Amino acid sequence: MSNLQARMQALSEEYTKLQNDLQDAVGSRQRLEAQQQENLGVQKEFKKLKDDETIYKLIGPVLLKQDRAEAESTVNGRLEFIGTEISRLETQIKETQAKIEKKKNEIIQLQTSAQAAAAGQQAVKA
Repeated sequence: MSNLQARMQALSEEYTKLQNDLQDAVGSRQRLEAQQQENLGVQKEFKKLKDDETIYKLIGPVLLKQDRAEAESTVNGRLEFIGTEISRLETQIKETQAKIEKKKNEIIQLQTSAQAAAAGQQAVKA
């Protein structure tokens, strides 16, 4: 029976680790989505600007003038990077969810076989 308990403990720890990994990935995706929304807002503001208006970039405590093309390029690059990272995390989340489901089924199978073995021992003693 101790072999079953050790296996159950190991499966339970793996399941918990997978759940933590999933939680981390979901948290990362949420942060990226917030950054994406922020950058989309900046992109919308750029579209509202007239050609002769100045764009400033905050670097530390200082506001510096920035070329419009450079600013738009930076925001577009960020949006592209964020989109790629969100896609990567979506894949990771799906894979982790599949692993969690598989691990859950392993735990259920082990519990079922342990209960059947216990019932078999009870029947032999009776």
